[in-house]
Amino acid sequence: MQLPVKDINGSILHTMEVSDDVYAVEMNGPLVHQVIVGHLANRRVGTHSTKTRSEVRGGGRKPWRQKGTGRARQGSIRSPQWRGGGIVHGPKPRDYHQRLPKKMRRSAIRCLLSDKIRSESLVVVDEIILNEYKTKEIIGVLDQLGVSGKSLIVSSDPNTGIGRACRNLPKVKSLPAATINALDLINHETLIITESAVRKIEDMWGGKVTISQQEKVDVPEPDSDREAS
Repeated sequence: MQLPVKDINGSILHTMEVSDDVYAVEMNGPLVHQVIVGHLANRRVGTHSTKTRSEVRGGGRKPWRQKGTGRARQGSIRSPQWRGGGIVHGPKPRDYHQRLPKKMRRSAIRCLLSDKIRSESLVVVDEIILNEYKTKEIIGVLDQLGVSGKSLIVSSDPNTGIGRACRNLPKVKSLPAATINALDLINHETLIITESAVRKIEDMWGGKVTISQQEKVDVPEPDSDREAS
């Protein structure tokens, strides 16, 4: 697949070949939904808590005698029907964590990246270098690229300058390529990604395993004397 590469002024410089294993994947809606639900569930702290009638302070004395008053019998002013009483079936601290296998998370990212290309919501730039890493500079870059709405800027490595320039823009977020996730991809309409970040994503999630020279195991050659015997 060929993608046009632009500069920060919006001019097309050249095209680049990208891997179909990452950027031309068929959309899997149920998988993406499950990953998003799990991502949101894992962000929940789960520290909410209410007190039952046994945990509320007070209420040790019976409010009135059992019979003869004409009122309903009561055993404690901390019963659930009383104001200030305990809570019935209230929330207690719990763990909302859902296990999301690595293959599922990576597959969801590939589906969303491919969907951005199909919807023409992915912009590849050669690099993002600003005179000053300020809010007005990043606004100018977005205007030159014709990008509006919620945008996600992805660079190959952590860039504190771009992050600082996007900090005051509520609809713009900056991330390094290694930390992109399905939730940010689906929450932002446009994805602006550098050329080096495209290659880094292919190396990380392209599904190809490479073995470096240091990791190769040397196989000993057969002993000629032993073979002769």
